[in-house]
Amino acid sequence: MASAPPEVSSQYKGTGSIFNQQTPANSASSSKPTGDDDPKAAPLPKGVVLDKDGKPCRTCTSVASWRALTKQAELKNANSNATSSPNSNTGKMTTSTPALAAAATPSPSETPSDCPPDVEELGRSTWTLLHSMAATYPEKADTEHQANMGGFLKFFSKLYPCWVCADDFQRWMAHPSGRNQPRLESRKEFGWWMCEAHNEVNRKLGKKEFDCRLWEERWRTGWKDGRCN
Repeated sequence: MASAPPEVSSQYKGTGSIFNQQTPANSASSSKPTGDDDPKAAPLPKGVVLDKDGKPCRTCTSVASWRALTKQAELKNANSNATSSPNSNTGKMTTSTPALAAAATPSPSETPSDCPPDVEELGRSTWTLLHSMAATYPEKADTEHQANMGGFLKFFSKLYPCWVCADDFQRWMAHPSGRNQPRLESRKEFGWWMCEAHNEVNRKLGKKEFDCRLWEERWRTGWKDGRCN
């Protein structure tokens, strides 16, 4: 990891994770029932997150897991229609819970551009917005600008469409030590703070961390080799 500049101290080291783009173990999992009272109901596909009302949360779930959930529901409905039809030759056929679960195994896929975003696309778009806000932040921010950005981050953390991600971000910023509070005095400090926040997610997802010394080239000025010009 890049070393923080002197004025951006080591207070950002060893922080928790935010904007979690994976399914938290205690939010929803394939071991949780689909919502009905049938104890033999197929478990939810891996990676499906439930909303606070107990229904699947699309913006909290990857497109692969969402499609697996849809496929599972289609198989269940097809089986239900077959067993309820008195004149059908397949009236006695049933699809077992293990078969439903196996059919609903997520597989890699992409979301068409005109479809609602999944948790991964939402996360990528959000980071683009946040890093761009840091890149256009004043070199030295006055009190009013700091208050405006602080207010934005506060409400953003409550209104983010993926509720588990929003809760995670709120907990991270509210660390008792105060070490995760946004650094809003200047562009340099705010940009570094945002980079470190993003790296927390990278670490949790097992991704390569970004060298925060290069954040301005990536998000503000463009790379020195001129490929962004």
